[in-house]
Amino acid sequence: MSVSVIEQAKIQAQVLVPLVKALQAELGEARANALVRKALGDVYRGHGETFWRAKNETSVGTSVASAFATYARDDALEYKVIAQSQDAFEFDVTRCRYAEFYKELGEPELGFLLVCTADFATADGFGGDIKLTRTQTIMQGASHCDFRYRREKGPG
Repeated sequence: MSVSVIEQAKIQAQVLVPLVKALQAELGEARANALVRKALGDVYRGHGETFWRAKNETSVGTSVASAFATYARDDALEYKVIAQSQDAFEFDVTRCRYAEFYKELGEPELGFLLVCTADFATADGFGGDIKLTRTQTIMQGASHCDFRYRREKGPG
C-alpha cells in the first residue's frame, strides 16, 4: 500500500522545515522562499505532467477531480464541489489536515510555502491551457480554500 500524500507531507516536514528555516537564516526569507518555490515547483510541475499523461483524459472535470482525490486521500481534505464539466473543476476545501498539521507545528507560513504553492506548479503540469485560480487558503487563516480550475479557450 502506498503512503498517502498527507503522510508524505508529514514525513517530509521533518527535514524540510529545519532546512527551509536554515536557508531563511542564511539567505534571508525572500531569497530562501524563492529558491524553495523554484525547486519544489519543478518537482510538482513534473507530477502534474505525469498525472495528466497517465489519465489520458481531456476533461478538466474528470482529470483534475481524480488528481485532487489523491491529495484528499486518508481524509486529508474535506471539500465541496461547486462545478464540474469538460472545461472546469471548481471546489472549496472546507477542512484541511495539511493546515492543521502545520499549525500544530507552529509553522503555517512554511506550510503555505511547502504545500499550498505546490498547487499552482502541479496545475502548470496539466498543460498550458489549464489555469488555477485560488484567492484564499485555510493555511493562511481563511475559512476555506477556493480552487477554480478552468481550461482557457484560445482565440478563434
